[in-house]
Amino acid sequence: MDELLDRLVANTGVDRAVAEKAVGIIFAFLLKDGPADKVQALIDQLPGAAAAVQSAGDTGGMGGIMGVGTKLMAAGLGMSEMQGVTREIIAFSREKAGEDTVGEIVSSIPGLSQFV
Repeated sequence: MDELLDRLVANTGVDRAVAEKAVGIIFAFLLKDGPADKVQALIDQLPGAAAAVQSAGDTGGMGGIMGVGTKLMAAGLGMSEMQGVTREIIAFSREKAGEDTVGEIVSSIPGLSQFV
């Protein structure tokens, strides 16, 4: 997880604590709204991702893309930062789990492709 967090801080300029929250929120969203088997396989390949999902918890509220956007804003990200962080997380995930797995996850969630 440190590798991903370091990359997020370096490439997006967000604070490390905010980056950590964002990772948990995004992976929790993928797990809830994406193909659970594919997302779980991805999470299993990224050390610390499962703990990030647990720490994000289920804060309720609106679901889907709009819900995750609201949660990311509450965590301290602006709109442009949200897109940058999401793109970095997806790019990192592609490097670790492969294009096929991540492509299936992204294409299965309506609206996600416009952010990545």
